Amino acid sequence: MPKLLFSKIRFYEIKGLIPNVKRPRRIDIVLNRKRRTKDVQCFSEPKLNETYSSNLSWPNDHKLHLTLEKVLKDKKYFAAFRSFLKSEFSEENIEFWLACEEFRATASPDDLRWKAENIYQEFIQPTACREINVDHHVRQKIKKSLEKPSRFCFDEAQKQVFLLMERDSCPRFLHSDAYLSLRRKSRTLWYI
Repeated sequence: MPKLLFSKIRFYEIKGLIPNVKRPRRIDIVLNRKRRTKDVQCFSEPKLNETYSSNLSWPNDHKLHLTLEKVLKDKKYFAAFRSFLKSEFSEENIEFWLACEEFRATASPDDLRWKAENIYQEFIQPTACREINVDHHVRQKIKKSLEKPSRFCFDEAQKQVFLLMERDSCPRFLHSDAYLSLRRKSRTLWYI
């Protein structure tokens, strides 16, 4: 027997078909609308300025949209995302992002110069073995900044790579078998 889709039928269309059907009162409609908006609010995404812990709340996590920020902060999801990128031959993006995070944490000026040169040769230089996809203008800025590198000389390139992963790699990861099986495992562990 085929399923009937009652959500498409309007109340006023079936009013004459069902005997003694009362029209809902205006108060009931308003109360139902308030309940629906309240339900929707509990499923909404947290604000960007809130910090996420590395242990995501699994009971509520399935209600929230998983973003790249959350993937990068959670150890299990990060490891799965990294192996997913390796399987797609685009691990240079996450490796560059990690190298930039480590570079930004460097305090010594001598170490800054050495690390900046290594990052440039490995990821930015046109003939680099793990060349990332960034604008020509960004490459030129970074090349000029290598004379006296600051902790933030790779920020623009890192932002471009982050946006690339967020728009391209992360959505594919969220539909991959690796992510779905990890999510299923984490739910079953929570219910046990």
